Amino acid sequence: MRYQNTYVNLDTRLYHKQPPTPLENPRIGHFNLQVAQQLSWADDEDLMARWVEILGGQYVPAEFRPLSMAYAGHQFGQWAGQLGDGRGLLMAQVLDNNDTLQDLHLKGIGLTPYSRMGDGRAVLRSTIREYLCGHALTQLGIPSSNALGFVVSDTRVRRERVEAGAALMRVADSHIRLGHVEWIASFAPDLLSEFTDYMIDTYYPECRQSETPVLAFLTAVVERTARMIADWQLIGFAHGVMNTDNLSITGSTLDFGPFGFMERFDPAWINNHSDHTGRYAYQNQPAIGHWNLNTWLPHFMRLEGVTRDTLADCLAPYEATFMQHYQQGLCRKLGLPHEKESLTLAFEWLTLLEDNLLDYTNSFRALLALVAPDDYSHEQQLLSTLTAELTDEASKVWQDWSTRYLAQLRSVSVKQALDSMRENNPVYVLRNSMAQRAITAAEQGQFEEVNRVFELLADPYNVQDIAIELDSKPPTPHAPQMPISCSS
Repeated sequence: MRYQNTYVNLDTRLYHKQPPTPLENPRIGHFNLQVAQQLSWADDEDLMARWVEILGGQYVPAEFRPLSMAYAGHQFGQWAGQLGDGRGLLMAQVLDNNDTLQDLHLKGIGLTPYSRMGDGRAVLRSTIREYLCGHALTQLGIPSSNALGFVVSDTRVRRERVEAGAALMRVADSHIRLGHVEWIASFAPDLLSEFTDYMIDTYYPECRQSETPVLAFLTAVVERTARMIADWQLIGFAHGVMNTDNLSITGSTLDFGPFGFMERFDPAWINNHSDHTGRYAYQNQPAIGHWNLNTWLPHFMRLEGVTRDTLADCLAPYEATFMQHYQQGLCRKLGLPHEKESLTLAFEWLTLLEDNLLDYTNSFRALLALVAPDDYSHEQQLLSTLTAELTDEASKVWQDWSTRYLAQLRSVSVKQALDSMRENNPVYVLRNSMAQRAITAAEQGQFEEVNRVFELLADPYNVQDIAIELDSKPPTPHAPQMPISCSS
């Protein structure tokens, strides 16, 4: 691998150097060969032979520079003070095959100075959920951390019950969060200029071409964040805990805790069992992204040339960027051109889904069978299920909408429309029930279901032979939600 460990060269107040605390008897959970090849990990015989020891914390390659990061944050809208890597270590930074810097972050590997009341460990169920979700989002084309693999061990960890300890090697284009700047502003303000230069030079070097590199950098973070959240909304993904310490400066999805993929369409859906006010409900994610950035940006007023007015200019593109990306994406999901009539149909379609609690993923995919009924047998079954769930009144709404939708499609070629719909409407997302079946089997020492779900999610836009009926089956309408916590 091509190591480029730069974070370790920053001011030592920003991190704590330390080795991992080994797990007891680590064993194979799952290994992501695609990520290994992306990193050139697969080309190193020593890394391939000893990956279980590395992820288990028993062996640290000479080129690794393990450290825990300090950062702060606002949690549920309240200042939480110093946080930091309480159970993970930035093990190394490497250039991948695309010359993109990637962080190798080992999660669940013991106590750090930032563990607070925690034990520094991760349990198998949360590890599997993060492993599968990072993989799912990546294959869906949404910027996200991914993972090299995970191990399970004999180390016992107490959460709601005593469980098997596990560790995951997370791979992300950055682990710098909005909360890093919040920490600097509160505890080491003299580092802000140096750290901002590091963020620009490392992650946004194109901003150096601007007459005002800092403002260009801040605007770029705002725009990337808006696009990421638009991608979430389009695919029906809810992060669940959008604290400022859980948002990356690169606009890539980071930190999977109480996440979920929308099933029965309910914009007010809350997937975090601790979110009693619904702050992080699916429909609130765009506004929370704006809130987080608006909280983050004023810290840069300490820098020369940065004022309240210039920061307002940096934040201003957020709404327009989000709306453009989201609306264009909605039109692509319907196979329609981005124009007023298409958007009217799109929002009417979402209202139909909401009013009848129809499955989000299946309903969009079912439209393929509406457009080409003889060519999509799987989608025809989804369409039959959709229409069977409609009341007589809702059926009339559906008939009227589908007639106008098909008429609008005449403005584009059928092939163009179908290509767009196939490429933007997955057959499979990581439903909570899918993840839970994989977890239940893994807790009994059987990882075949983890592998099956992993392979299924590797090609989410195509019907696959390895799928089972439950992979596309939503819960019944009004069924109670599976409670998801940060340790789930």
